[in-house]
Amino acid sequence: MKKSICLYFQVHQPTRLRQYRFFDIGKDSHYYDDFANRTILKRVAQKCYLPMNELLLEAIQANKGKFKVAFSISGSALEQLDRYAPEVLDSFRKLAATGSVEFLAETYYHSLASLASPSEFQHQVEKHKKHVQDTLGVTPTAFRNTELIYSDSIARQVYDLGFKTMLTEGARHIMGWQSPNYIYTAESQPKLKLLLRNYGMSDDLAFRFSDRGWNEWPLTAEKFTGWLSEAEGDIVNLFMDYETFGEHQKAESGIFDFMRALPGMVLAAGMSFVTPSQAVKNIKPVADLSVPDAISWADEERDLSAWLGNELQQEAYNKLYRQTEKLALIGDPELWADFGHLQESDHLYYMCTKFFSDGEIHKRFSPYATPYEAFINYMNVLSDFIIRINGRQ
Repeated sequence: MKKSICLYFQVHQPTRLRQYRFFDIGKDSHYYDDFANRTILKRVAQKCYLPMNELLLEAIQANKGKFKVAFSISGSALEQLDRYAPEVLDSFRKLAATGSVEFLAETYYHSLASLASPSEFQHQVEKHKKHVQDTLGVTPTAFRNTELIYSDSIARQVYDLGFKTMLTEGARHIMGWQSPNYIYTAESQPKLKLLLRNYGMSDDLAFRFSDRGWNEWPLTAEKFTGWLSEAEGDIVNLFMDYETFGEHQKAESGIFDFMRALPGMVLAAGMSFVTPSQAVKNIKPVADLSVPDAISWADEERDLSAWLGNELQQEAYNKLYRQTEKLALIGDPELWADFGHLQESDHLYYMCTKFFSDGEIHKRFSPYATPYEAFINYMNVLSDFIIRINGRQ
């Protein structure tokens, strides 16, 4: 059987909070930095989304549909694209029309709801699925949780929501001697099939591509194709942020030239490209996978510590989700929308206090000078939000 390559890209932009002071609490309930959200979204659209979508469309056409990719686009990103860069949505619709691109379901707000509230998780997944249908004209049938977060209990929730395919991380402490380059099934729900990220080869593109100190620099499409060909197993899953292209790895690094050359070389080497749903149809699972404690694709630990690893994060997380029951009783759409955006995992990510290489990555993506500033700003917003909830009871 031909070895398969599954390329999946995550598209997400958080709804960034404005500088919200203690004296704003109870007086001003507009929480968002509209200028930053618009400016960053339009910049990333020009550097990444538009040129990369055009490149992928050309690659699909040049290879007569044999080149295939998958995306998940958070609801928060879809809202911002509709508001600030509708031309990007048009380019995604063109990709959807090719039949060679699969769009996955996920939590609407790129949230940690799968850990906190089964009812909120279900609500967000269903909301996201409908939004993708309405916006892109396709119905997601495979699932990707926020930051590839996965556990045995989440597997049962995802299957009960109607999905039979899910993506997650091939975390070393879970895999042991096993390779991520096969299809697995969830031990807690054997009808749910799992695609596991090959984090080594994914990070070669996402993090190491432009690193001149890396012993494999420069990475060419020919060299990478050789690595793919030599890799053991049935499938190599390359999962990464879409912003890798043009934003994290700048155009001058050669990342676009690399991606322009890769599809033809992979196909010429006798391998095939598959979407997640095609992969589970074509390839038989080799074993069940047991994941009692949640894993993710973040940081060296591949666990939840990027968002819940310190007391600041846990305090914010617990205080936010304690509002769920009150909100359900009130049923106010405006409060629900703010609740959704306050759930975006990015807010907790900015509060991470890790050191070394993981700490540097957190700093790079944070709009705050320190994790403590992120916490104070978020808790000021949350205090005002709770006042509004209590005022409606």
